[in-house]
Amino acid sequence: MPLFASSLLALSQATAAQPPFRIEEIGIADLQAALRSRRVTCRAVVEQYLRRIDAYDQNGPAINALVVVNPEARSIADSLDRRLTATGPAGLLHCVPMIVKDNFETTGLPVTAGSQSLAGFVSSKDAFQVARVKAAGAVVLAKSNMAEFAFSPYETVSSILPGYSKNPYALDRVTAGSSGGTAAAVAANLGAVGLGTDTGNSIRGPSAHQALVGIRSTMGLTSRGGVIPLNLAADIAGPMARSVADAVAVFQVIVGEDPADPATAASRGRPPVDYWAALMPGGLRGARIGVLGQAYQSPTTDPEVVEVFRQALRDLERAGAVVVDPVTIDSLDAWRRAQTGVCFPFKRDLNAWLASHGDRVPVKSLSEIIASRKFHPSIEARLQSGQAAPDGDPDQSPGCQARDQFRAKLRSAVDREMARLRLDALVYPTWSNPPRKIGDLTTPHGDNNQLFSPSTGFPAITVPMGYLRGGILPAGLQFFGRAWSEATLIRLAYDYEQSTRHRRPPASAPPLAGSP
Repeated sequence: MPLFASSLLALSQATAAQPPFRIEEIGIADLQAALRSRRVTCRAVVEQYLRRIDAYDQNGPAINALVVVNPEARSIADSLDRRLTATGPAGLLHCVPMIVKDNFETTGLPVTAGSQSLAGFVSSKDAFQVARVKAAGAVVLAKSNMAEFAFSPYETVSSILPGYSKNPYALDRVTAGSSGGTAAAVAANLGAVGLGTDTGNSIRGPSAHQALVGIRSTMGLTSRGGVIPLNLAADIAGPMARSVADAVAVFQVIVGEDPADPATAASRGRPPVDYWAALMPGGLRGARIGVLGQAYQSPTTDPEVVEVFRQALRDLERAGAVVVDPVTIDSLDAWRRAQTGVCFPFKRDLNAWLASHGDRVPVKSLSEIIASRKFHPSIEARLQSGQAAPDGDPDQSPGCQARDQFRAKLRSAVDREMARLRLDALVYPTWSNPPRKIGDLTTPHGDNNQLFSPSTGFPAITVPMGYLRGGILPAGLQFFGRAWSEATLIRLAYDYEQSTRHRRPPASAPPLAGSP
């Protein structure tokens, strides 16, 4: 047989021997390796995700995670295929299909924060993080449902999309809030990774409820530019993914100073960090990890969560960590009781964002949103409370001043105690109770996210730590550390993830028959 014909036959046999390329649970590194080897095209990858969205988001289990699918996704994929052939990958996220929460400005797609009052608004610019992931080659595949204006940490329901977003692990359970749509979509393999926001819970809670990894950064390391605000004193935007490595792939791209977000001036002059370098085996060996009981212990903490958490602590020790239990922040309860007054800067922050868009937005102020009646009834009290706040600078109010004093004390106390005990991180269950049933607002919610990371501005990462209720409902383990310690937290979370491998896909959204 001629050499050329022989080579063709060998290539044909090798191709035939390969299993069909599937996108379910695929990581970014494996996806990009397949693209570079020409085993699959970006167009074929996007088509697979679109098929899954069609089968599972409004049909089948009707997860109800997505507000709008990008009509340009296929043409963007085609352009990325041409780019790969001509000059190579567009960037670190070449052809990574992303789910973006509906409070990120995204050119060509609506941004509504889940509210009918903003229906039809399309920004003329991308949010900083959206621009960064696009420049790195990502495909914004869809915008995701959210708790309207990001108010609720407990459930994902809005007026822009009928019904609740469902937890794909148990369709009668909540996704948590407010980034529940992003979490449900990524967990069900309707996208590769996602962007969410977290004011008090909303990256970490939905990630824990859906067996994902979520990163809340140090305040000032990542920009909120182009994100509809809830409370700029605590808002953070960042990645949600099925693995630590995938979350880091996005995180590496989105960190950085943004002139549109003054908080990021805190990053100025800090040397760039290679977060990829933290993805190494053995990262837990010799690490000192404290158990922060005050973050999760309460009369309503679910015993099964405690059991799974205790197993996680044993797993940390088995991987070589030294577990210090307990760690206590002295005077915490007294400091919390000393806070007085109300601090709710929502009106100021939202009105400033609306004003920045002039006549492009259908409403110009919080008062006009209320007058429109175009919002879900469940948030009316929050809207009214926001509007009732006095005009002027809320940061000068007694309530916000008391908040800031508490935060300063807590930051110092966490720093001091971690230094005294030589701790690399603190850990606790991300939620103390399993995901509630949809519509249930009476049983304990178990949200452990509102206090430590938002109040200090320090980073936290949640990672799957197991399952509850007969192995059905996911639970998350949270690593919390000092300011700018993301690389350390990533190192610890990655080694824990690799040594336990808790992540598994939900049964409600299996691989599609005949795909690809």
